[in-house]
Amino acid sequence: MKNLMINKNTFKSAACVACGVAVNVLLAFLMDVFKIPLYLDTIGTIGVSLIGGALPGIFTAVATNMLCSFFNGTAVYYSLLNVAIAILVSRYIGKNLFRSIKTIIVIVTFSALVSGGAGAVVQWLLLGEPQFPAIADVVESITAGSGMSYFSTFIVFNILLNFVDKGISVLVAAFIVNMLPKDFKLSVLNSGLRQAVLSDEERMAFRRHKRGGRSLQTRVFIILIIMSVAIVLIMAYICLNLYASEYEKRSVENAWGTAYVAAEFIDVDKIDSYVNEGRDAEGYIETERILQKVSFNSESVSYLYVVRILHDRVQFIFDVFNPSSADMKTHTFMPGETSELEEAFLPYIDDLHAGLRVGPITSDTEDWDDVISVYYPVRNASGKTMCYVCADVSVPFMTSYIIAFVLRVIMVMSGFIALIIAYGFSKSNVFITYPITTITSVTNRFVRDVADEDISVLNDDVRQLRKVNVRTGDEVQDLYNSLVSLTGNVTDQLWEIRHYAEAVEKMQNGLIITMADMVENRDSDTGAHIQKTAEYVRIIVNGLKRKGYYAEKLTSKYMSDVVMSAPLHDVGKINISDAILNKPGKLSDEEYEIMKTHTTLGRNLLEKAISTISGENYLKEARNMAAYHHEKWDGSGYPEGLHGEVIPLSARIMAVADVFDALSSKRVYKPAFPLNQALEIISNGAGTEFDPKCVEVFMDSLDEVKRVLRKYKEYEGEL
Repeated sequence: MKNLMINKNTFKSAACVACGVAVNVLLAFLMDVFKIPLYLDTIGTIGVSLIGGALPGIFTAVATNMLCSFFNGTAVYYSLLNVAIAILVSRYIGKNLFRSIKTIIVIVTFSALVSGGAGAVVQWLLLGEPQFPAIADVVESITAGSGMSYFSTFIVFNILLNFVDKGISVLVAAFIVNMLPKDFKLSVLNSGLRQAVLSDEERMAFRRHKRGGRSLQTRVFIILIIMSVAIVLIMAYICLNLYASEYEKRSVENAWGTAYVAAEFIDVDKIDSYVNEGRDAEGYIETERILQKVSFNSESVSYLYVVRILHDRVQFIFDVFNPSSADMKTHTFMPGETSELEEAFLPYIDDLHAGLRVGPITSDTEDWDDVISVYYPVRNASGKTMCYVCADVSVPFMTSYIIAFVLRVIMVMSGFIALIIAYGFSKSNVFITYPITTITSVTNRFVRDVADEDISVLNDDVRQLRKVNVRTGDEVQDLYNSLVSLTGNVTDQLWEIRHYAEAVEKMQNGLIITMADMVENRDSDTGAHIQKTAEYVRIIVNGLKRKGYYAEKLTSKYMSDVVMSAPLHDVGKINISDAILNKPGKLSDEEYEIMKTHTTLGRNLLEKAISTISGENYLKEARNMAAYHHEKWDGSGYPEGLHGEVIPLSARIMAVADVFDALSSKRVYKPAFPLNQALEIISNGAGTEFDPKCVEVFMDSLDEVKRVLRKYKEYEGEL
């Protein structure tokens, strides 16, 4: 059923591309038949890109230009320009263009600049003039009136013309796309996906997905670009060298052939009269015209001349050049005029005097282009060489011809290269990037929920992972199936661990309460001290969490451990004698020093417990509170004189809770302080006795503090 759905979506996508190509080709054909200076060959490309994305749009663009080349030979060279339009438009998938004037302006402007500017350059390189005669006439008129260069005027006018062309194309395409059902567009857009279909919102979220460093999608794209460019450069280099070598060989052969044909028309009996009388000699002008025709009919020969070889000079008899292939010759030699033999020919001077064929020889001069020359001997009836017909192939002309050929090949290939890159990029997204990114997103949420111990949502995370439904049929699908199985098993195990943890927690709580009761039962003066301090600790911990203080420290587990361990903060008093612990009056200095030892006694007791029983995490904070809840922020406390954040956070929290309860509760040696006075003492102690942040959140939570006081009904003052 799923494969059938994929096939239906693929068929819709193919039909969409076919319709787009048909619309493009039909409109372009009509514009060509009626000689209308518009193209309208991107309406289908824009529409398909808005529906199906970059790959179908690029395919539409390339196929359109290939088919249009049957009636417009230059259309094939514009593939890359239309590909650029398809890539731009594909970024606006799912947007209602008629509701966004800004988007329409961006698409039209970019398309006009690309098609108009780059298109004008392509036309100039290929044709040397505008494609449409009507445009050529208008540009010529504007140039004459404005004083601008013809080329600049052509570019500007072509861009303006493309504003009209692309404006019509975008509006028509947007209208058609907005009329199509949303489900149809979504099925075309997601055709070929090997996982759960992405909604518009999910696709936009995928595009907005950011991470540190380069994404997998970016890396794949860079690899495809590098490989494609490397292949193109290598192929271009190989083709250039092969074609250059072949073209040079063919040009030299053509030069030999031209020289041979020209030699047939030289009357060797009249050479002396040609030299002495020049153009006035009988038959000179007729022979010169024939040589010009021979040169003109040669595709590669730039210069053709007839010379006699003197000792180390040459004497010119005829000197003609081919204006269709070279016009850089700055000097034409007159009959009888002599010139030094070029340096490149000096090694062959004996062969020239001997009347042998010489060449090809590459030479360069200050007066004209670098040339490849061949010297063909013209002999009389007895076989004596009377002169030479020399044919030169212009190296710059040959190079420019080769470069022009390579440029045409690159322009033709560029569209196909872009299509190949887009296809590879699309398939890498379908088989690698999309599934891995989606799996990663859901898995990260699962890991986060596991870390937060939010087991209640783990089953939902597993269901979301199963909905991804990756079916690439390769290692990615194997990875996906393993993750689905793993997350399911982890969820089941965590549920079992949670039940076990709850049982352990109940036992721990029972142990803590039992130990705390042992202390409270010995101290006749503390009342509900351990219960109230535990409540105050909870208030302070929640307040710190709410304000974002000590965020790295205040995990759910840590907060639970601190609150649960709070009743054990005075566990060391179990080793203090009743005489001191329950003394009704003020303690002596000696007795006070003994009382202070309840901190270290509690620490030692809990450290032994940590070493012998499980539950080290919560007992660690119990130990910290027991040992350091009398330390002060400014370092004047006991037992070790710790200061600031060196004091464990749990002990700093307990310090506020413990002192406030001592102030607000009645003791045998004092009455309860009024609430305002107790709060003032706590507030004044911020930054000296207490952690300022703990005091701040305590003071911000007075309503909760008062509820605790009412709950235990031990405060007799006004609340």
